[in-house]
Amino acid sequence: MDNLLGILVLAVLGYLFWQQRRQTELAQQFIDQRCASLGLQLLAIARGAHKLKDKKGRWRWHTVYLFEFSANGQDSYQGYVVMRGFHPMKFHVPPHHMPE
Repeated sequence: MDNLLGILVLAVLGYLFWQQRRQTELAQQFIDQRCASLGLQLLAIARGAHKLKDKKGRWRWHTVYLFEFSANGQDSYQGYVVMRGFHPMKFHVPPHHMPE
């Protein structure tokens, strides 16, 4: 019985890891597409934190992805995307200087 429980725990952990990787890949694709449509150069992407509550205090599991971008190749700004499941809920790009 202990072996069965151990296998079940391992299977659940593997499934959660696989789902997290899938979410990360989808977030990266979304950020790539959005930066390309805005004419921004994407510099880096990092997974921020998992959160249980949103800013309004509601219980919603979501993940925040941070990304750095450049508008002219010389500056650097940081934005973020909030993903709930496999869907982006919020895409934030701070005000930045656009080249002429």
